[in-house]
Amino acid sequence: MAITEMFFWWYASGWNVFIKKLHSWLANIADFFSMDSLVRTLFKPFRQISASTADSSASLDLKFHMFIDRFISRLVGFISRLILLFIGTIIIIFGGIFSFVLIILWPFIPFTPIIGIILTIIGITL
Repeated sequence: MAITEMFFWWYASGWNVFIKKLHSWLANIADFFSMDSLVRTLFKPFRQISASTADSSASLDLKFHMFIDRFISRLVGFISRLILLFIGTIIIIFGGIFSFVLIILWPFIPFTPIIGIILTIIGITL
């Protein structure tokens, strides 16, 4: 009776629980990289560093220097966020592929001891 209930759970509600956990795992990866925040702040200055704007009485040299400071800060912020977005996307893609493979293998896991015994009898070793 217990084996029947285990198989019923494994192929019914267990599969759904497993898929929900994998979905949650992928959502945690996306949250870890803060993908939505990275996209929203893609063109913001690096670490929110921004040089103050020059008033109208400032010299042209000072205004140009402040412009270059802000431009470089935004460029560094853009490149660092773009790299994090790329790495996060690659990890999410690999995690999705891994999750898909696990979902496909889920029905066969209860039979692995039987398969192991058969392979041992045949003489296949690792």
